Amino acid sequence: MNTPTRRELLASLLAAPALAQRGAASDWIPLFDGKSLNGWKSNESSSSFKVLDGAIVADGPRSHLFYTGPVKNAIFRNFELRAKVRATPGANSGIFFHTRYLEKGWPDQGFEVQVNNSHTGEGNYRENKKTASLYGVRNVYKALVPDNEWFDLRILVRGKRVEIWCNDMPVVDYVEADPPVTKSAYGHRLAEGTFALQCHDPHSKVSFRDIAVRPLADDFALTAEKPVVDDLYLDILRYGEDNLPIVDYHVHLKGGFTLDDALALSRKHDIMYGLALNVGLGFPVSNDAGALDFLATVKGKPCYAAIQGEGREWPTLLSKETMAKFDYVFTDAMTFRDDRGKRMRIWIKDEVGAIDDAQAFMETYVNRIEGVLRDEPIDIHVNPTFLPDVIAARYDELWTPSRMARVIEAAKKNDIAIEINNRYRIPSPAFLKAAKQAGVKFSFGTNNGGPHDIGRLEYSLAMVKECGLKWPDIFVPKRDGEKRVQRKAYS
Repeated sequence: MNTPTRRELLASLLAAPALAQRGAASDWIPLFDGKSLNGWKSNESSSSFKVLDGAIVADGPRSHLFYTGPVKNAIFRNFELRAKVRATPGANSGIFFHTRYLEKGWPDQGFEVQVNNSHTGEGNYRENKKTASLYGVRNVYKALVPDNEWFDLRILVRGKRVEIWCNDMPVVDYVEADPPVTKSAYGHRLAEGTFALQCHDPHSKVSFRDIAVRPLADDFALTAEKPVVDDLYLDILRYGEDNLPIVDYHVHLKGGFTLDDALALSRKHDIMYGLALNVGLGFPVSNDAGALDFLATVKGKPCYAAIQGEGREWPTLLSKETMAKFDYVFTDAMTFRDDRGKRMRIWIKDEVGAIDDAQAFMETYVNRIEGVLRDEPIDIHVNPTFLPDVIAARYDELWTPSRMARVIEAAKKNDIAIEINNRYRIPSPAFLKAAKQAGVKFSFGTNNGGPHDIGRLEYSLAMVKECGLKWPDIFVPKRDGEKRVQRKAYS
């Protein structure tokens, strides 16, 4: 009898919690031999999948390649799946699980983990869901990896929980409600089934290699916090299924709210965040070096990186090249000088003081907003119709149709989105309906003061419903070369 060494005992003790957490079970088992398609079966087109240089290459007419091999008789309930993936520019593909073989068409049950770094859609349809999305259920809206490079996807299913990692970065953490509440025709229900690789169309070329599974115990039931299925939960889920990007573009890391906190809350609420750096005179960051340091901290993370310009001097503090490295730039008009040269930040009571003539104040304010939208290289106008406390109760009186029209016209002319602000519950439905009629895009944003006022985009999504907004009405960050700071007026 061999007695285990002290090192072996220590290794087994360290491994035990990890195995228990996963549900226990087996080592990694290859599903692809690197040489042939043995154990795999395509449905609509046998020519769409081939083996090249040790990888399964999806390249051809629409088809799906299903695992039909001997491992677990191709029926998996709880498992950990890993694969290395590489997508060419414009490619669209995915890895399905809990599905079944069909002779024709898309898998009619199970889930898809999206592979799409740069595919933008077909015809009038814009595809917003990017790599590592749990397609239509938990969506990622920013490309996390570049085309033409290998990256790792890992999928862990335990009981009613699905977790997805991209290059070891946690991206999705989905716990199915009881009963499940998704409406999709894809049959999004955690049950059991096989895996499938997608060849989306003749213009998509995606390679898969090192595909392996770690089966977990079928009766393993992970104890996880169940979601509270309220109306907002249903709205977030169904808008995501309908391709409307659920993104809070205006989140700050302040008041003890860390990057890790933000990413965990984002996964929990199924709301992607745009993390904004305040740049301005008197702020901790007022130059390129500080902005680039912030950018490095969020690189590769499942979030957007944004600049919030503070004051009217901010465009002079950063180079255009640095601004263009961020996903988008925004500002508000809440800091300005009146016609007598008085500088005020209109959210600070002491700086505003008394407003004896509210109508005159509004004319000056709207003039300043028009100037910001015309002259500053921004993609979003945030806190768009904010009023100082001293006149805030007169919102509907002071934001007259003609004043709203001036702001809307300036936003449309300069291709600037209008934020639907969750914290201040602005703009009003009347403003939003007029802006929608004019063809203005909208973003959602909180402008949180710390970790306790993030919310779940309650007002923003209520306005989606009340104003009949659809996915074409919602802002998505421009591609490189198309951002406002890069357009001719700012080059």
